[in-house]
Amino acid sequence: MTPTLVLAAHGARTGEWECVMESLADRVRRARPGRRVELGYLEISSPLLADVLAAVPGPVVVVPLLLAGGYHVHIDLPAVVARVRPDALMAGPLGPHRLLTSVLARRLAAAGLRPWDAVILGAAGSSDPAALEDVRAAARLLSVRLSRPVTAAFASAGDPGVAEAMKRVRSGPAPRVAVASYLLAPGFFHNRLVTSGADVVSAPIGVDGDVAELVWTRFDEAAAPRRTRRLSGSQPAPAA
Repeated sequence: MTPTLVLAAHGARTGEWECVMESLADRVRRARPGRRVELGYLEISSPLLADVLAAVPGPVVVVPLLLAGGYHVHIDLPAVVARVRPDALMAGPLGPHRLLTSVLARRLAAAGLRPWDAVILGAAGSSDPAALEDVRAAARLLSVRLSRPVTAAFASAGDPGVAEAMKRVRSGPAPRVAVASYLLAPGFFHNRLVTSGADVVSAPIGVDGDVAELVWTRFDEAAAPRRTRRLSGSQPAPAA
């Protein structure tokens, strides 16, 4: 039986943020017509992930709509899955990945990035060092794509903060500073980037064909062990 893809988003208090998640789920569905795709939220928004998981029959693969590891990926989400659907397979977070790099580059270009601009990758942040390193890895990928240095900075927990990164970059030779929003949707953290004093702030990653492709890539990576186990179990035992 083909597994259902369950997208796990955090949740927010703004309808605009929820609209982006729902539109992204629709884009994911269109990428593989006929496949069942459901969307659930860890908190605040509806439907809650726990209710979605409980209602879906058959095998399930959960893909976090999260850009980096951290509390939600390593603690919160696994706890919900273990409690409600311990049989479900879990994928890793979306980033870092070259497909996100492509989207970030397009968003910066649309915002008016110039060849001589300094670039900051602005993320939400985390108290988990591994999550911060995920963002720094994304910054390195973007640096290669743009052929210039890219500084990872954080709107909440994490060093450097956006204000500190802005101060450092402003002291350099670049006449302008552009911030690439390493966020999936508008909201509290994106507003912090917008008011950071940067000359250019890109739109959030949002709904994009490359993001949909990445979601299915994470799905396939997580589902592969199940397929491998099933195929292995169907093979006849070797002769003695």
